[in-house]
Amino acid sequence: MTDALQLILEDTDGTQLETSCTRFAVLWQGKELWIQQVGNGQLMIGVDVAEGDSEFANLVLRPLATNLVSLALEMEPAELGEDEHVHGPDCNHD
Repeated sequence: MTDALQLILEDTDGTQLETSCTRFAVLWQGKELWIQQVGNGQLMIGVDVAEGDSEFANLVLRPLATNLVSLALEMEPAELGEDEHVHGPDCNHD
């Protein structure tokens, strides 16, 4: 399975452009609405964090069957404090 999303962009005159990317954003009401694939055919939709936000929301779209999907709202902290950082293989800390 690839992490690339296949996109079809369409102009107002109906002209279509096909492309692919790992994630993309739509500017909506002054916010960046990010969409990316997170594995097993799931899409995650998240909103950029504004200054002063303590949490941000992700919507996760999961396929259930041929014509069914599940949509879940997941809240995450906007910023972790130093005491809350979880060290993992990708954090680049010793």
